[in-house]
Amino acid sequence: MEPTGFFQSDGFDLAYFQQLASSEPENKETVLLVHGFASNSHMNWIDRGWFTCLTDAGYNVVSFDNRGHGSSEKPHDMESYGSHLMAGDVNELCKHLKLDKVHLMGYSMGARISAFVTMQHPSILRSVTFAGMGYNMVRGIGNPEPIARALEAEKASDVKNPAAKNFRDFAEQTKSDLKALAACIRSTRVPVTAGSLAEIKVPALVAVGTTDVIAGKGDKLAELIPGAQHLPIPDRDHMRAVGDQVYKDGVINFLKSLSNDR
Repeated sequence: MEPTGFFQSDGFDLAYFQQLASSEPENKETVLLVHGFASNSHMNWIDRGWFTCLTDAGYNVVSFDNRGHGSSEKPHDMESYGSHLMAGDVNELCKHLKLDKVHLMGYSMGARISAFVTMQHPSILRSVTFAGMGYNMVRGIGNPEPIARALEAEKASDVKNPAAKNFRDFAEQTKSDLKALAACIRSTRVPVTAGSLAEIKVPALVAVGTTDVIAGKGDKLAELIPGAQHLPIPDRDHMRAVGDQVYKDGVINFLKSLSNDR
């Protein structure tokens, strides 16, 4: 699937992908998807069946490749990155496509970006789903430097840190720009605070694999967000939860419950 088009945000050209609902509901709603670090729209969403799943359920779907990823522009300076900046890309895509209220779902880094969207651009949201990111959104996931050095290593076999090597291997699998990813992971990490999550006014879902040690506990994150629902994805870690059917069914049920509440 080639990009549907490109939009500009913060001076960068970013690729987006769009697919319309298979059915013809009277008022189609849009789900906007934000992928994780070192991934892209194809790896995170299209190839994992999310576009088909959501359009079959009657939703229009839009995703985009984050700056530094996929078919989007890839700056090599760390000042170009940070979830607080990349949240603006979501807002610019909504303006480009003239989208009013969207159901936003982010996975891993995409969940952090989505958290900043709730703070900076709440008016564009109908709901938010934080996936692949639990309590570590608030607590943090540790020092990013070993991962950055792994990405900059001459070859993957030079990387001795097992966790960092997993990121390097994944980045090579997605044919990523390793220097851009190193800059991205070194970027300023503005904290997501418990207080900011307590201010979320839209319906929220937290979906995390039960064996996902990168994300942290999903239920602990959900407790910080007023009225948030928690969706545990059984026996799935950070990498294997993305395309899980329990995750897909849970998100569809969450979205349908919001439509029924209207």
